[in-house]
Amino acid sequence: MSTPIDAQRGARKAQTYLPEAEAREEILDFAELMRELELFLTKNSSKAALVDPQGAARPIPDEIFRILDQVTNALAAGQGITIVPQGMTMTTQQAADFLGISRPTLVRLLEAGDIAYDKPGRHRRVRLEDLVAYQSSFRAERRAALRELQRDSLGAKVQVGNPAVVKRLEEFDAE
Repeated sequence: MSTPIDAQRGARKAQTYLPEAEAREEILDFAELMRELELFLTKNSSKAALVDPQGAARPIPDEIFRILDQVTNALAAGQGITIVPQGMTMTTQQAADFLGISRPTLVRLLEAGDIAYDKPGRHRRVRLEDLVAYQSSFRAERRAALRELQRDSLGAKVQVGNPAVVKRLEEFDAE
């Protein structure tokens, strides 16, 4: 189905799975089955289950079902999946790749204290939890800034006769 880049089972390391071209149809079929199963489970308030070779069913926790659904959809779309244990530490390059920024930008964020890091020797190590926390706070700040810009733009009018000049509503009241 998909190929693990790092095949150590149960290792506390990141593992990346890439969809194989010859398995694409099988992955697409499974993704469709997952969608149908999710609809069925929602309507019937049932739980998904795995059935072992002896026929015994074992319920799948909702969180694992959501993860399986997300993995299936990504593989069906031709994307790779990386599974990373929560307590994992990363190099600065791995952390930068995770955030989608350059390594020098990440180092500036580390030096500024925006992201916690350890430096056991000469090299910095960043914990995954700290990256996820930074990513969440950055997204929240960005959403708040966008909302503020939206509020500001709704409170502005174009001056009659000159569309290049934009004034706030309060400025029209002062005239």
